Amino acid sequence: MRRAFSLALLGAATPTALLGCSSLDRATDVAAGYVSHQLCSAAFVSKVEPSQFYRESIAPILSPAAFLASHRVDRERAEVTTGFAGVAHARAIDRGAFGCLVLHGEPPAPVSLAPHTPAPALLPDIAGPEVVEPRRPALKLALDRAFAESNAPPFRNTKAVVVVRDGRVVAERYAPGYDIDTQIMGWSATKSVTNALIGILVQQGRLLLEGPAPVTAWANRMDARHAISIDNLLRMNSGLDIGESLTARATTAFDPTAYMVFGVRDMAAFAEKAPLKATPGTWWNYTNGNTILLSRIIRDNAGGDAAGTLAFARRELFDKLGMRHVTMEFDAVGTPIGSSHMLASARDWARFGLLYLNDGVVGGERLLPPGWVDYSAAPTPGSERFGYAAGFWTNRGDGEGQRYRIVRGIPADAFFARGANGQYIVIVPSQRLVVVRLGSAFTPRDDMDVVARLVADVIASPSS
Repeated sequence: MRRAFSLALLGAATPTALLGCSSLDRATDVAAGYVSHQLCSAAFVSKVEPSQFYRESIAPILSPAAFLASHRVDRERAEVTTGFAGVAHARAIDRGAFGCLVLHGEPPAPVSLAPHTPAPALLPDIAGPEVVEPRRPALKLALDRAFAESNAPPFRNTKAVVVVRDGRVVAERYAPGYDIDTQIMGWSATKSVTNALIGILVQQGRLLLEGPAPVTAWANRMDARHAISIDNLLRMNSGLDIGESLTARATTAFDPTAYMVFGVRDMAAFAEKAPLKATPGTWWNYTNGNTILLSRIIRDNAGGDAAGTLAFARRELFDKLGMRHVTMEFDAVGTPIGSSHMLASARDWARFGLLYLNDGVVGGERLLPPGWVDYSAAPTPGSERFGYAAGFWTNRGDGEGQRYRIVRGIPADAFFARGANGQYIVIVPSQRLVVVRLGSAFTPRDDMDVVARLVADVIASPSS
């Protein structure tokens, strides 16, 4: 019955997706879970208006099936319940410091978290308490262009832009309902934070890039996955056959990594069961499964649970950078959703970019190993169409992706954290520049052309 009903409602699905009851059931479960999680994060972490967020950031993803979704935000219980097509339902709860979680079965046991008093930041202040208005007319015009909106879909929905030059904010702007402290979902820009946490563990001598990744399920040397390294997971060439995460549209609901993020309790346990499709190091395939496995490795080396992992991230990264408005979200077994679910203020995303602009050193303390930043920005063979590195996207190299961005104004030495629908933290070492753009863009290439114009405009403006 459910399969027949789903087939009728999901007529827009691709033929390869319509493989049977399991695929259709999972897709509707993903849709319900996606709506509940993202609305929960918007309402209780970002603290923005849920109905506007739904219209701007969720409905375009679900199109043409958006009318099938329903939702209810319960502020008293701090939860969001959703339904999809009358056949799938989900509930996401706000867990405070651990962000939002889609429930699958009983809620996880309460987590005891010691009171946290941030240590003094090693990174100097990048701005005062007020929004920094651009002093140069050229910078004001650059922000005007970045926030310009079309009269008809697809819309760009720019919510925050922060420009940091030589360690100080020289221009920033926020959309109505957003401000300096608003935490905004980074989507896959979160992968770059996972890169940093792995780098910190390498710097501390607790992990190695090469050699078998410490994944217990692959410990048997006879298992072909035993050869997968942390480097392979960072570079998206592990060879694991676990879907792809390059796109965000209605049919993405059929991808196994979408089910992993929105449909299961233990995401890493799901990912580690994936079979090999190719020899590690020989096939580039961008998939959230790789980063979820890295997230489990971080968890296992930082106390083994959500409390220990959050304490580690705060102590070793966020506090030292002065990131005071940031939320990592976790799955039900305490693994950070390091593929996609960290929220931070635009200024905090900029502070994160400064760590990489400054070669992994902050306040004279080296957080990342020598050479880690260049490693993270070095292109991965096989990704030339897009220009991927190791947890970052890169303009270094001569692939189609790099050439496209360079022509449009992002310099050849630049690299950047990037998340779905237009989340960018662009790092340009030659210009001592970090540019952050956040929002829910549904324009071609996730608003890349407009972001490139923004970077080019900033570079062209006088620096003093």
